[in-house]
Amino acid sequence: MSLINTQVLPFKATAYQNGKFIEVTDESLKGKWSVVVFYPADFTFVCPTELEDLADNYAEFQKLGVEVYGVSTDTHFSHKAWHDTSDAIKKVQYPLVGDPTATLARNFDVLIEEEGLALRGTFLINPEGQIKLCEIHDNGIGRDASELLRKVKAAQYVASHPGEVCPAKWKEGAETLKPSLDLVGKI
Repeated sequence: MSLINTQVLPFKATAYQNGKFIEVTDESLKGKWSVVVFYPADFTFVCPTELEDLADNYAEFQKLGVEVYGVSTDTHFSHKAWHDTSDAIKKVQYPLVGDPTATLARNFDVLIEEEGLALRGTFLINPEGQIKLCEIHDNGIGRDASELLRKVKAAQYVASHPGEVCPAKWKEGAETLKPSLDLVGKI
């Protein structure tokens, strides 16, 4: 079953953010747009490049009213240690959520059970707590924050413009489509 348009399941976790440990719950995701990015593990190879890319684009996500959450099955203590020792991770200002029980990884269907690690999963959650975007792929393939920003803008546009949809490669300000019988076979 697809997670699209489902409600985020209840959870409670501890995150490391800006020198502090904070609590993050399913309620933390409500009232604003949220991006939840699962990655396999701290102190690895592709993961810091992705988290740094998100950090470099964090101000753009914030301008859109979006909070970013990085999640792995490591503990919040591991996140702090990684933050303190990695130049790439030192840039991260968004919460790094610890999921040592793999509750979140299971809830979002990204857990590799036999390894206790998460797949690379990206989820966009609307202010009502519904999953609007779900992308899961092999752990050898890194993500691109600029492409995620484009998708966030498209999802926000569609949410605020009922009856309109964003075509392939849509960019902010470009034309959208209004699905109707008149368009069938004309595109």
